[in-house]
Amino acid sequence: MIRIEDIIEKVEKNRPDSNIELIRRAYMFSALHHKGQKRASGEPYLVHPLEVSDILAEMRLDEVSVSTGLLHDVVEDTLVDLETIRNYFGDEITQLVDGLTKIAHISNLSKEKQQAENIRKMVLAMTTDVRVVLIKLADRLHNMRTMQFLNPEKRARISQETLDIYAPIAHRLGMGKVRSELEDLSFQNLYPQEYKKLSVEIEARRPELEAALEKITGSIREKLDENDVPFVEIQGRVKRLYSLWKKLKKRKLTIDQVYDLIAARIITTNEKKNCYVALSVIHDLWTPVPERFKDWIAIPRDNLYQSLHTSVIGDSGQSFEVQIRTEEMHQIAEEGVAAHWKYKESKLGKQEEDASLDELRRTVEKLLLPLVESTNETQDSEDFIESLKLDLYPKDVYAFTPMGKVIQLPRGSTPIDFAYAIHSEVGDTCTGAKIKGRIVPLRTELQNGDVVEILTTPNSKPSRDWLNYIITSRARNRIRHWISEAQRAESIEIGRKLLEKEADKFHVAHKKLLNNENELKRIANEYGLGRPEDLLASIGYGKTLPRNVIAKFLGTEKFAELDPDKKKETKFQSGVKAVKKFIGLGEDTIIVKGIDNLLTARARCCNPLRGEDIVGYISLGKGIVVHNKRCKNVQQLMINKDRIVEVEWAKNEKEEIQSVRLLATTENRMGMLAGITNAIAEIKTGIRDANAKVSKDDRGLIEVTIEVFDKKHLDKVISSIEQVPGVIAVERMNS
Repeated sequence: MIRIEDIIEKVEKNRPDSNIELIRRAYMFSALHHKGQKRASGEPYLVHPLEVSDILAEMRLDEVSVSTGLLHDVVEDTLVDLETIRNYFGDEITQLVDGLTKIAHISNLSKEKQQAENIRKMVLAMTTDVRVVLIKLADRLHNMRTMQFLNPEKRARISQETLDIYAPIAHRLGMGKVRSELEDLSFQNLYPQEYKKLSVEIEARRPELEAALEKITGSIREKLDENDVPFVEIQGRVKRLYSLWKKLKKRKLTIDQVYDLIAARIITTNEKKNCYVALSVIHDLWTPVPERFKDWIAIPRDNLYQSLHTSVIGDSGQSFEVQIRTEEMHQIAEEGVAAHWKYKESKLGKQEEDASLDELRRTVEKLLLPLVESTNETQDSEDFIESLKLDLYPKDVYAFTPMGKVIQLPRGSTPIDFAYAIHSEVGDTCTGAKIKGRIVPLRTELQNGDVVEILTTPNSKPSRDWLNYIITSRARNRIRHWISEAQRAESIEIGRKLLEKEADKFHVAHKKLLNNENELKRIANEYGLGRPEDLLASIGYGKTLPRNVIAKFLGTEKFAELDPDKKKETKFQSGVKAVKKFIGLGEDTIIVKGIDNLLTARARCCNPLRGEDIVGYISLGKGIVVHNKRCKNVQQLMINKDRIVEVEWAKNEKEEIQSVRLLATTENRMGMLAGITNAIAEIKTGIRDANAKVSKDDRGLIEVTIEVFDKKHLDKVISSIEQVPGVIAVERMNS
């Protein structure tokens, strides 16, 4: 167990003038209020805040940050409130603790939405003081290091959130070491079999790889000395497991085909020119790989990262990467903003900062600006998380306006993304684009160095088709908002007409119904809606039946007396049940919350399996179409949230067989089809169809159609196939 004296020793070494008494008081306060609490491992809870503070001390952060690390859980996990923290430790620490404290449990919000709101709160807090997120990253890092004591489901949920949110935030803030460890720990918990398999493969090759690295670094050291290029250190490394796994999975490669499995790093003295001289030495020593050179020194990444990257072909024909950076650049690459965070004086509270701190704060604001925009532009929790993930995506495409302004965008961005990056109105009125003086389609993917001119027309409006080829959340949110508003106006009008038509059947005057604001508001509130317009929109979307609104308006007795379709309604209900039974998607399979008399069908695009997270979409003429939440088409449907309904799998023991198509990418050799079908048969799974062919790049492509009961059964089959020697990747195919 780490001791408080160990932490204090690190703080005193890195910051001799620190207020150590503050840290001691924070330790005593934390120890007192966490007394008796245990972690999942059984050890005292105090171990966690101590470890978090130790990580912060390793980052060389100030005493306020280290003290907050000791106190970060007291409000959330004990009876202490923020006012008590303020009385003991002042406003600065209180604001940091508040930014790190989860919102109180809200009973009507799902676990996912509450988590989204917690992240939203943290994002807003860290824009005021970046130390909030630095402490949160330290907190998450220690939790990830001790995940083995949690149940598998919780491990998977926390690890996925870490991969989606916290590792990318560490990347955005340039914290390479923290990001790498978070990713590898998440990979280990999310995909334990793949992690173990890859670890075994790398360990088997390690002696060979380390021997190659020793030879490479030795040659570099010798050549730099010959050319009088000053350097601090030459490093060699094997590619990280998560990074390697991603590349293998995305490109369907074998380890032998990965060009940057090993890499060398040259750390020069703190003069930029030494980096470029070292680069010329490397290119003289080995043959550079065309188009594999990147100069992040001339144009630094938005997360402060600076380095030269080049790939070369070694003496044995093996490709590898060489990174070249100064000592200062290396520190920033490893620690990011944490490498800069310092105060001019050691006194508690805000002091007059020097120019470097002002510059850092401006940099941090720039780094976090897209995250703030995501927070401000989206009210819905799911939309916010989706936008946040998009904005955390690594950005490394640099395009220019005709006036020479640099616009930094994610890979794959189009002129529409570029237009919205300039200004929302430019995006809304965009009608075309020129790249390097030539008119191009709006779906054209931007490349580094493109000069982009956006053509606009005053009365032009966004197109729904744009959503198919945009990348940035700013563009997506604006387009969705415009489409949603247009659809809502249309749905209100449709709802009004449908309600009028239904009113005619019951001999209710239109004006008496539609002009009665109080009565319509009462009915809207009964449906959980705020205004009469919301009720009309719900009718227009098909989410609320107009006859049910009439029933609430007239009252039960009068409605029954005037209802001309009572018998017809009964026949309709019977018909719905008969159709459901015929297509095998009866009410016992999927339950729709709060909606009656609508057919339910599984979407063909994703064919959701029992056990998968699902969502329903009201499709006019088709009833409710149920999608897997991960389906690629769901994002398009989310434009119109009013047509989304909650659905869930019914709790029954009846096993339902579904056909699922899988595609296995394999090495091109004899026996692969037999090996895969045997692996499936061994776990007693039916095979309806199987065929194999060879791709243009000499890979085996084996497609099998299997019979499974649910998601767990499918996962078991996929895992079994992945264990077959020669299998590179397995993926589920959509219909």
